[in-house]
Amino acid sequence: MAKVKSDVEKVLNYVKTKKIKFVDFKFMDFPGQWQHFTVPVNELTAESFKDGFGFDGSSIRGWKNIDESDMLIMPDPATMFFDTFIAAPTISLICDVHEPATKERYSRCPRGIAQKAEAYLKSTGLADTAFFGPEAEFFIFDDVRFDSAPNGTFYHVDSVEGRWNSGTEEGPNLGYKPRYKEGYFPVPPTDSLNDLRNEMVMNLMDVGIPVEAQHHEVASGGQCEIDLRFQPLLKSADQLLMFKYIVKNTAKKNGKTVTYMPKPIFNDNGSGMHVHSSLWKKNKPLFAGSGYAGLSETALYYIGGILKHAASLLAFTNPITNSYKRLVPGFEAPVNLAYSQSNRSAALRIPMFSSNPKAKRVEFRCPDPAANPYLAFSAIMLAGLDGIMNRIDPGDPLDKNIYDMDPEELKDVPSTPGSLSEALKALADDHEYLLKGDVFTEDVINTWINYKIDKEINPMALRPHPYEFSLYYDV
Repeated sequence: MAKVKSDVEKVLNYVKTKKIKFVDFKFMDFPGQWQHFTVPVNELTAESFKDGFGFDGSSIRGWKNIDESDMLIMPDPATMFFDTFIAAPTISLICDVHEPATKERYSRCPRGIAQKAEAYLKSTGLADTAFFGPEAEFFIFDDVRFDSAPNGTFYHVDSVEGRWNSGTEEGPNLGYKPRYKEGYFPVPPTDSLNDLRNEMVMNLMDVGIPVEAQHHEVASGGQCEIDLRFQPLLKSADQLLMFKYIVKNTAKKNGKTVTYMPKPIFNDNGSGMHVHSSLWKKNKPLFAGSGYAGLSETALYYIGGILKHAASLLAFTNPITNSYKRLVPGFEAPVNLAYSQSNRSAALRIPMFSSNPKAKRVEFRCPDPAANPYLAFSAIMLAGLDGIMNRIDPGDPLDKNIYDMDPEELKDVPSTPGSLSEALKALADDHEYLLKGDVFTEDVINTWINYKIDKEINPMALRPHPYEFSLYYDV
């Protein structure tokens, strides 16, 4: 309580000394998008952090019906940052969602699920902290247009550095455009986005988000990556949402647009979100040991749990229909469920950059940045914990390029689901590990499955695809 009081005092003092005019409350909807509303600064008092602010929950995706729509957001004072993208002096606070009558946490609040995951981890006695480090790739475009009507549909994205523009009249076209699958990492002028990424990094560091590196990514047409320092589960998810918000708005201020859609460009690499995780107890890392790749028995069982539950995990870590256009062979997106040291064609990799025990971690390479990080990180951790508790053997590592293996060698290596429908079916069949500690609930699982089917899978299935006209118009 003393820490919370101190954080509240810091917020109120900051508001006063910096002459803040508005407070912007940001909270997460069910699928994974930040929502917000703003109040004049005089509405924020010490009591606000206990009493919260009311809003209509019926308009938020995946939440309540109109007859039970009143809800509360409870601002977390430890999450304050100065929001440079709002003209008037404004602070932003990340919020939890609560029931107004009981003040209990709303069971479908994604941030609340992450908080329950951290509490459950401590209750097991196995560890007290789960660290997560996501690498969220993204595309920076100069133009995007799309539409879907009863009699036609299209999309068009463009980037001045896209290889497809090598023959475009640009007055003049200077020719520095990364070749397909060769955007990793040419120096400027071929990498035309270095200065913009540096501006993004400075904006991230200004709000207290530690950045390790930034670089161009493999695909032509503006694919980029900015790597964040690992943090405890909840803080890592909070910072990933701040990261996406800051990157998008920095791009917009420069006349560009950013997307975290996994596969916006055909026949070039898509955007993944490799997720590094490790467990610690009493400030000591638990994944370093004398086993394969310098791993402990605990880490190997953690890997075993993720591999066992990978199909259902992907319903949260790869949660949109477009996710499965990235998860195909040949584009550095692992579709074969195996683990290996250094090998980037394996679903689970053990990075070997450092011999420091504190750096020992497991990298899950399947996820993509469309994921709701509160749900995705919690699910990954719970799968790993299930592996530890049940001593799940991950089998032998696969220390060869999976894409070079012949079918006979691959026949015993399981694959990721080929579609969101398959991942949701796996989740329906395999989710007991997510219910431990009441972290996820049956209601959350069922609502997630039904929402994805009703709002995404079925609407996609009903619409003619433009490429179908190339294939079938003359039948």
